[in-house]
This record gives sequence, structure tokens and C-alpha cells, in this order.
Amino acid sequence: MTPANYRETRRDRRLAKNQNGKRQVVVVVREREGRTLPAAFKSESAALGFIINRVAKGTELVADEASSGNALQARFAMERIDHGQAYSDQGVYSNGAESFFSRMRRGEIGHHHHVAGAYLVRYAQESAWREDHRRVDNGKQVQGVMGLAMAAPPSVDFCGYWQRHKAS
Repeated sequence: MTPANYRETRRDRRLAKNQNGKRQVVVVVREREGRTLPAAFKSESAALGFIINRVAKGTELVADEASSGNALQARFAMERIDHGQAYSDQGVYSNGAESFFSRMRRGEIGHHHHVAGAYLVRYAQESAWREDHRRVDNGKQVQGVMGLAMAAPPSVDFCGYWQRHKAS
């Protein structure tokens, strides 16, 4: 028996006193029938500037019940969906974002096994690309990725990454 089995010795990591400050959240802006744009932040409320700068005025947003979305209601027409009550209500749903998050979680479980905090946004961008291209056949996906890779300049994030670690 491990001590964590007992209620009095458990740590609720949702509470601020039990968090180490490394936690990040992924926020996604997704067009209906369009592209997916993810970003990583310390909190959902920290993403407000990101959303405001990337969403055109006059756009109607759909968000879940999280209180961090309340600040957007002053700038945008908004529909809210409370997932505790329903996933869809009279044409209001956030299934596009939920599909992205499902794909990202499945990627972490299935082929990544660990998502490092420093590269969280890269994992999110890969999941967004997979979500946006899920209906494109594999051959065209490979051709597209290879074309982009061959035309891209060296990555500022990954160029020479092996040089940061000294061999012992």
C-alpha cells in the first residue's frame, strides 16, 4: 500500500499550494471548417491577448464554460457551451477545439509518451497540422511535408541542438 492511497495523504495538484509553477496550458483558436492555431501559456487568462490579436473584429466566438473566456465577451459576440450540461445546444458547440485536444492527448499517450514543457507549443502545432490535414491522403501529406521541409531555412529552435550537451 502506498501512502497516496489514503485521502489524508493525497496531494490535490489542482490547488495552487501543490503546484510547482511549471504547468502550462494549450489554448487553441480554430476556424469552423478552417485552420487550427494553438499556443502555450502559463494560464488560460494569459492567452487573452493572443486571441484578441488573431481574431478579426466581428467574429462570433464559441467557448466553453471556463471563466477565462468572460473577458472576451466585451470584444466579441460569444456563444458559450457548458459541457457539464451538454456538448451541443441549438447549433452551439466547441467540437472543433475538443477534437484538437483529443488528438493532442492521444498523441501524447500513443506516440510521444512525454511532452516536454519547453516544446509544448511544437507538439501542439504538430497536432494542429494533423487535425487540419486529417482528410488528406497520406501520399499528399508526405509530399506536402517534404516540400515544406526542403524549402524551409534552418530551424532556429533545432539547428545544432546536439551541441548544447557536452559529452562526458
